[in-house]
Amino acid sequence: MNKPVEIAAITGAEAVVEMLKAHGVEIIFGLCGDTSLPLYDALSRSSLRHILTRDERHAGYMADGYARVTGKVGVCEGPSGGGATYILPGLVEANESSIPVLAINTDISVSSRGRYTLTELDQKNLFKPLTKWNAVLDRSVDIPRVFRKAFEEMTTGRPGAAHIALPFDVQNGPVEKSEVWSDPTFGRFPSRRVAPDSQYVELAAKLLRKAKNPLFICGGGVVLSAAEQELQTLAEKLNAPVASTISGKGSIDERCAHSVGVVGSNGGTPETRAIVDAADVIMFVGCRAGSVTTERWRHPSPGGAKIIHIDVDPAVPGVNYKVDVPLIGDARLCLSALNELVSEKEGDLSFVDQKKREKFEAFERLAASSESPIKPERVVAELQKVLDPDSIVVADPGTPCPYLSAYYVVKGSGRRYFSNRAHGALGYAAAAAVGAHFGRPSVKTVAVMGDGSFGMCAGELETFARLKLPITLLVISNATYGWIKAGQKSGYDERYFSVDFSRTDHARVAEAFGVKAFRVLDPEKLSGVLKEATAYGGPSLSSASRCMRRERRFRSGLPDSHATEQAQPPRHGRPAGRQSRADRARLRRVGAPRRCDEHPSLGHQRRAAAHDGRRAPPDARVLHARGIRRPHLLRALDRGDRAPDGREGHRCA
Repeated sequence: MNKPVEIAAITGAEAVVEMLKAHGVEIIFGLCGDTSLPLYDALSRSSLRHILTRDERHAGYMADGYARVTGKVGVCEGPSGGGATYILPGLVEANESSIPVLAINTDISVSSRGRYTLTELDQKNLFKPLTKWNAVLDRSVDIPRVFRKAFEEMTTGRPGAAHIALPFDVQNGPVEKSEVWSDPTFGRFPSRRVAPDSQYVELAAKLLRKAKNPLFICGGGVVLSAAEQELQTLAEKLNAPVASTISGKGSIDERCAHSVGVVGSNGGTPETRAIVDAADVIMFVGCRAGSVTTERWRHPSPGGAKIIHIDVDPAVPGVNYKVDVPLIGDARLCLSALNELVSEKEGDLSFVDQKKREKFEAFERLAASSESPIKPERVVAELQKVLDPDSIVVADPGTPCPYLSAYYVVKGSGRRYFSNRAHGALGYAAAAAVGAHFGRPSVKTVAVMGDGSFGMCAGELETFARLKLPITLLVISNATYGWIKAGQKSGYDERYFSVDFSRTDHARVAEAFGVKAFRVLDPEKLSGVLKEATAYGGPSLSSASRCMRRERRFRSGLPDSHATEQAQPPRHGRPAGRQSRADRARLRRVGAPRRCDEHPSLGHQRRAAAHDGRRAPPDARVLHARGIRRPHLLRALDRGDRAPDGREGHRCA
């Protein structure tokens, strides 16, 4: 009698784990949910490392940071319903930044669809317009095929994000072991490089040979393609300067004579703009020539310089500028082909050197200042001194980003500095730094953010403490959404609206989570604090606070049209967050001291106004003559007298 043939099978959840391992995945970032129970059981019995996050958004950002520094696909996961909507921002950023991130959201059972099941959501249509590729699994037998397709889509052509919905019953269904196989080369990117048309390469080489002042403007595509050496060789042959976007930092060692630094409205300066305007041939390399890089398509001016545009995506060249020669292909292969056709030529970099000197002379004057509040240039300079060249700096968008992009010098090529430039969501840097650390654990990782960003990622401090991650967070504290406030100052006659918020003691918040924390107000103490924080073996946070006692201005070489000056309203105006009449009555009852940055004394206002040449506010006698009485307690506190309960009136240090 014949025995029945036994088919070796595993569960769908186990097949998912095996498919990830087959593509070289070693770590997953995510958050648990009831629809994920079979997957978590399979993960618990595997060699994959799972990093529990405090929400799915940060799991996506961690996978993004990991992929950026490793060149491997980043993987994140979450449950159905809210887990899918929370993980979406991370995928959107990764996809627009050409970063391969795979998100897996578990889902309700296939048999439960359309029955008002808790957390039911149309994941297929939700993620379709926001990822490069997505799928919803209906059968467990399709798991190997779908995962192979996802990795192939993410790492070929223009890299991007993918999403897979994994229903509960599909996780429990059977999958034949023989179907679980992969092409491991799809686990890294770019996995299939595309070479340019040789005819167009010859045209581009001819244009470069005739150029008197050629210039490279490099986007993130150079680092993604690992084309740094080919770029350096070609720049040296042509004796041409190399500028970059923020995402392109690391395309060339910024200490090099050919390096211009970042150009554009977020990190560029008048000096770097002058270098762009002087070019007669500009080669965009892995760069979309978007609004920020070109200062809204003004630098370079349309119709000025000849344009050569290298991009792996054929839809990019010609969108924003008339292109003389498009080169469609992988950045490294395109640059390598040009190197074969271009010979060395004489060139003069003295103009570039002069402009770089002017840029950094202005920066160094401000960086050397010991004035309070602490200037952002001082923060950048001190951070540069304490970090090794191999360190990774992750900048949150907003005020920290333009200063770091402009003045933090990347010493070496490759991914040592990055920010989320596709959509610029606040709260990115802390989570992305976690991913970067796991991708490159041997180097120091620092995340720099404003306090607006801190409020959007503070929950992940528990992750830092639980895992004892040796990452340093630097929080620039000014109690405002500074980049938006700058726009209201420069473009709307200082009509500030809904941009200021309460001051938070970030150091104490971090300490409550178990993170070693520092707070610094004195510029002279900043260096020592940063040294101690970055040398600490566990998670650390340094809060560089700015006292709002006086009008504060950020001064830099940024273009006037994109000024980052940010100031408090004149002190005789209505301060943000002023107490109501009921609040003032409560203060009189309990004797609580008020914040001096919210309610400055009239005497202080008059002295400050006289110093600044402004009209002084009325003193107490004038107010009394108008029938206006100030609360006696507040008047006493203004003088620094003791409150009724014996407490000192609070003054800014």
